[in-house]
Amino acid sequence: MTLATIDAYSISVFLHVSAVVVGFGSTFAEAVLFPVALQTGTRHLPYLHQVQLAINTRFANPALGLIIVTGIYQVIDADLEFSAFWISATFLIAIVLGGLNGAYFVPTDKRLAAMAEREIAAGGGGDVEMSEDYLAQARREGMIGALAGVLVLAAIFLMITKPGA
Repeated sequence: MTLATIDAYSISVFLHVSAVVVGFGSTFAEAVLFPVALQTGTRHLPYLHQVQLAINTRFANPALGLIIVTGIYQVIDADLEFSAFWISATFLIAIVLGGLNGAYFVPTDKRLAAMAEREIAAGGGGDVEMSEDYLAQARREGMIGALAGVLVLAAIFLMITKPGA
């Protein structure tokens, strides 16, 4: 009796799924970070943005690279077509997520961290009332983060259901 067949393809699938879980699973936690930071005190907001930067640069970005590389390998090894809807749509989602992370989330968290630090320092270093500008930008980041989460779930759905395959 064979318990498991371990070959390059199965290792690739393991790496692919692990990268999704580690790289994007951690980004879902960001949805609760901002409300918790506001409840515990605005002095925590610069730390919050540093944590979000670390998650996006140390987890999500490298994971996305691994997801794309292993996905390409799996398509080639399984003799699938890149033009298949479920494959091309998932690759498009991965590219959009990478673009959002690099062009929006990382620079926005850098900017929001600096804004929070300035506003807290100007207010005496403790809990302060954050500016409407800061709060509006943080809310927008949360909404775009929710959209990114929906895209991650859509990619997972496509990979599992393989519509049109």
